[in-house]
Amino acid sequence: MSAHVRELELNTDPLRVVQITDTHLSHREGGSLLGLDTDFSLQQVIKLALAEPRPAGLVLATGDIADNGDADAYRRARRYLRGLAEDTFWLVGNHDCMENMQGELGNRGQLVRVINTGHWQIVLLDSHIPGETGGELGEEELAWLEQCLGESAARGLHSLVCLHHQPIPVGSAWIDQQMVRDREQFFAVIDRYPQVRGVLWGHVHQDLERSRGGVRLLSTPSTCVQFAPDCDVFKVDDASPGYRWLDLYSDGRIETGVRRVQGVEFAVDLESRGYQ
Repeated sequence: MSAHVRELELNTDPLRVVQITDTHLSHREGGSLLGLDTDFSLQQVIKLALAEPRPAGLVLATGDIADNGDADAYRRARRYLRGLAEDTFWLVGNHDCMENMQGELGNRGQLVRVINTGHWQIVLLDSHIPGETGGELGEEELAWLEQCLGESAARGLHSLVCLHHQPIPVGSAWIDQQMVRDREQFFAVIDRYPQVRGVLWGHVHQDLERSRGGVRLLSTPSTCVQFAPDCDVFKVDDASPGYRWLDLYSDGRIETGVRRVQGVEFAVDLESRGYQ
């Protein structure tokens, strides 16, 4: 397991984590998604995050980094994100290509599976199914989660579990068809470990905050196009791109919020009925 674990000497209380998700960078700089230049929007979100008085201790990039898995998209994402924090960790999403992502990141450490800090364990789960839009963890990934949480319990660490796909319905019928298929098994593992404080994901291009048995359940806006909440069919929202910040306290508390870019106009095709 040690090859997949990064031990970080981050003992600040709280530890500031920034989640960047669903950047959908194209094969070339300036490429667009539904009319929106995704390089430009990501750069605006990073600019916003850098203006925060509390700097990020680490960054979680939770999938769909590239829109079509192109290697140059990962190269640009790495360049953009390196200014936000020294430690940046990536998850694969349904639009990503793991082979190209690994090829670009190499052994730089961004694809580790577990991050241990002074008081917290952050687990990064792979929910993508090659060639499909929806998510699933599978027996091996669930067993891995169980092993990780057993070790965090033994070490007295609080745990934050991250994945790309949503493990609960968000209230939009079209995208809730893409939920984690084995979510009941997932939560059965979570329920056995009271040190789990939060579950964090991307994919849905909207922010959501709920609670389940004392565990914070959190989704985050995309850095590009937003999806309108509570819609049975695909609908684009006019909300601005954004990110989520989380302050992880040594006593297990999580304070969190969403920041969206203000004062910048983003051209988005609000009449679109979907994308591939």
